[in-house]
Amino acid sequence: MTRPKPELDEAPLPDLFAAAPDVVEPDHRRAHRARLRQRFMEGGAAAMPDYELLELILFRATPRGDVKPLAKRLLRVFGDLNRVMAAPVERLVEVHDAGPSVVEQLKIMEAVGHRMARARVIHRPVLSSWDALLDYLRTALSHQDRERFRVLYLDRRNVLIADEELAEGTVDHVPVYPREVVKRALALNASALILVHNHPSGDPRPSEADIAMTRAIRDAAGLLGIALHDHLVIGKGAETSFRSEGLL
Repeated sequence: MTRPKPELDEAPLPDLFAAAPDVVEPDHRRAHRARLRQRFMEGGAAAMPDYELLELILFRATPRGDVKPLAKRLLRVFGDLNRVMAAPVERLVEVHDAGPSVVEQLKIMEAVGHRMARARVIHRPVLSSWDALLDYLRTALSHQDRERFRVLYLDRRNVLIADEELAEGTVDHVPVYPREVVKRALALNASALILVHNHPSGDPRPSEADIAMTRAIRDAAGLLGIALHDHLVIGKGAETSFRSEGLL
């Protein structure tokens, strides 16, 4: 009598459509992130160098992985934390591993910083909060790589009612039209103006073109009873006031 051969046990075929298991982050990386967060909460920003603060920001954009090399790379390319935040998107994406989520997080942080600085001056008398105004303008303009021209519009009590960017230029020139400045002042019912622009070179000394443009705006505004209080040129670590320099 022939006995049937026992069936061979076969290993089950893999499920090609099964979801891949989550990648588990190594313990040392999780511990590093936890230590940084704890140190920040206990000691604040003063307890941390720039690259570690930048790591904390990048944690949001990169939930897993080691972001320390990227943080150090960004600082090496742009110089400091402010310049990293202010860097144009097209330059940020050139940095290795700075993908869309990283760029988005940096731009969000830049916007938050600007809003916080702006909140200290908007709807307040600028002449009595001059230091806060300068801090805000430095935050907004000192690290830009193109010239930007802003106008601060004030009411008759010198309260800041609007802060608007009217033009963006190149690395050493921004086109400004006095007619547009005055037209906007009339629309806002402004009684006074402060002009502001930056010099990406870092040197805040005004050019002859800056002086001529400022006087043209002063004369056009003056015909309509609108005062020009000052024109501030923001450099890197310094600024020039036309009023203080006797240029108005």
